[in-house]
Amino acid sequence: MPSFCPRLSLLLATALTVLMGCSDPQQDNKQEATGADNGVPEYPVTWRFALEEIEGSVQHLYANELKQRIESISDGNIELDIFPYGSLGTSAQLTELTQDGSVHLAFASPGHLADTIPEVGVFTLHYVLSDDSEVNRRLLASDQLLTLFSEPYAERNMKLLGFVPEGWMVWTANKPLRSPEDFGGFKIRTMTSRISAETYRAYGADPHPTPYSQVYNDLQLQRIDGQTNPVFAIEEMGFYEVQSTLTFARPAQFIASVVSNREWYEALPDDQQQWLDDALADVAPLIYRKQAELNESRLQQITEDRDISLVRLSEEERERFRKASLGVRDTYIENAGERGAKILNTMLDLISSWEQELGRSDPGDRD
Repeated sequence: MPSFCPRLSLLLATALTVLMGCSDPQQDNKQEATGADNGVPEYPVTWRFALEEIEGSVQHLYANELKQRIESISDGNIELDIFPYGSLGTSAQLTELTQDGSVHLAFASPGHLADTIPEVGVFTLHYVLSDDSEVNRRLLASDQLLTLFSEPYAERNMKLLGFVPEGWMVWTANKPLRSPEDFGGFKIRTMTSRISAETYRAYGADPHPTPYSQVYNDLQLQRIDGQTNPVFAIEEMGFYEVQSTLTFARPAQFIASVVSNREWYEALPDDQQQWLDDALADVAPLIYRKQAELNESRLQQITEDRDISLVRLSEEERERFRKASLGVRDTYIENAGERGAKILNTMLDLISSWEQELGRSDPGDRD
């Protein structure tokens, strides 16, 4: 989602100086993992958590909930320092800071990460997830899925700690987008990964990877025709102010991953690692509910603030998009290889199994 404008490169350099000083990041990893360089913790220990989104976002809610829990569970021995979007750099730069140990925890979304870890591009594919919110909750929390992703993340010196759903992606434009034909030549802002662009090229659209901070101006000046994000992001970034129509097609959810530096996590004393694991487990079910509530309340704010058209596609209309999107799965497998194919097939099998077990949910129960 978020990107960063070039004029903030000085801010990034300054922030890096603050984070790293003149020391060796690898040595800092060891010291900060324990709170001292002699292996004996000196509390409190501060952990740095970098976000891809601004204050008030789903990621900010998640970080605050995690902060409360980790500081409570550890009796104040761990302090979580939160860096919202704009503090340190682009999404890609935050991933780099995590990989070299300059930050301990971070969000990493598939919109940029799929070019580095092709397997996570599965979350940009359309019409893979279920319409049943409980099925999706089980999927994203499943040990089986996390295990399949753990090796690709570890190869990039990151520890995957969990997946966080941020809501269904919604299309904004100055017209309804009811069929793939409506996307013909349509200039849509996409995230930076190649697979993100391919999902819309399959509909005949003209993908425009655009920095997040630039989207509002590009919509206003009609350099692009539309964009896609969860409702909360559409509201907080003001995209609805320069677009007339929101189309709800439920093609995919925005799924972010919570990661840490792998070496840092593995070097944590047993009690600190347990505190982190327990805090993460506590937050996971809570944020699933809170993101749904946030998206609902932000939609209400949009409709109260602006006379905007809300278009909800029928199942027949969604089926046309689903069929048009299927070829991108082959592109994903070409990029992600055997591991990617196993991840996609496992997800589809788990979804099918749980849908049969739970039955199809009523529309009112869906995210």
